[in-house]
Amino acid sequence: MKVSQDYRTKEALLELYNKPLLELVFEAATVHRLHHDPREVQMSSLLSIKTGGCAEDCGYCPQAARYHTDVDAQKIMTVESVLEQARNAKENGSSRLCMGAAWREVRDNKDFDSVIEMVQGVNDLDMEVCCTLGMMNEDQAVRLKNAGLFAYNHNLDTSKDYYDDVISTREYEDRLNTIDNARKAGISVCSGGIIGMGEAVEDRVGLLMSYMEMDTPPESIPINALVAVEGTPMEDQKPIEQWEMIRMVATTRIAFPQSVVRLSAGRTKMSMEGQALCFMAGASSIFAGDKLLTTPNPEYNEDMEMFKILGLTPKAAFSDGDKPETKPDEILDARKAKEAARALELKAARAKVEGFEPRKVTTVGSL
Repeated sequence: MKVSQDYRTKEALLELYNKPLLELVFEAATVHRLHHDPREVQMSSLLSIKTGGCAEDCGYCPQAARYHTDVDAQKIMTVESVLEQARNAKENGSSRLCMGAAWREVRDNKDFDSVIEMVQGVNDLDMEVCCTLGMMNEDQAVRLKNAGLFAYNHNLDTSKDYYDDVISTREYEDRLNTIDNARKAGISVCSGGIIGMGEAVEDRVGLLMSYMEMDTPPESIPINALVAVEGTPMEDQKPIEQWEMIRMVATTRIAFPQSVVRLSAGRTKMSMEGQALCFMAGASSIFAGDKLLTTPNPEYNEDMEMFKILGLTPKAAFSDGDKPETKPDEILDARKAKEAARALELKAARAKVEGFEPRKVTTVGSL
């Protein structure tokens, strides 16, 4: 049962959302225990592999080039640096690495080839690999799948009705199409939203209804609280109460019994007690590490202490699906072969220059 049949309408889902909080949490906890181990919580790490300079105008995002924030545009990280970060994350208990790039869309260029190589490398470390790279077409999704990508994250952010108040540079249908392309390629879908952007409760329920209407809902649904960043259009939004996060987590858990509900951005504003209620209500994943792309996040040591106090255990990689097979990538292999051939040519050319001795010329005056 991927979707609860009791809450297939917006009216029923809204009534569920507005239940007395403790009753809602109890119902969510009951559903959670039927489909998941209530003590297991996956520790995931989120790494910004390409920061800033994005052409989009998402009202919440400090990485948009048009906003004046403290985030500077940077080039894509090297493959070696990403793999080093992945190994560090694994040593600290993470079983999943999500790599984010501040792109509007994936382009078939050298940077995307590097992402393919990153995915291959992280998958070889026996970690789940998730990417969030913007819009992508079917062919790009297939390349990522063949590289060993476990999941693709592409959030809807909010309801279709409220969407235009958040972003104008990409249509709601564009997001749905990207999710569909990931699904066609056989990639697990991770898609959720952000609450606290000025939306109504009806919009939070509307977001969940968008997933209800899919043939297959997302395998994981991240719930984020807005982190208001100075310089963005939403910098003055009042922080939501942690009870709103608990309510959204619980409603999502009940509506999508088999999906993984991910407690994502905004945890720094929550007490340990608030987070504990989220876990009780069905959250079974957190992002660990001191940053979520460019915004603050609790540190590893704090999370491990919380796990110890609450009696939680880190979830192993590939508990919710088989490890993807990494297959050769013809485009990447051809580029590497071309680069290797060029390197040999340059090496041979340098050897010629280094071994060259000018011909001695005897002039009349030297006789």
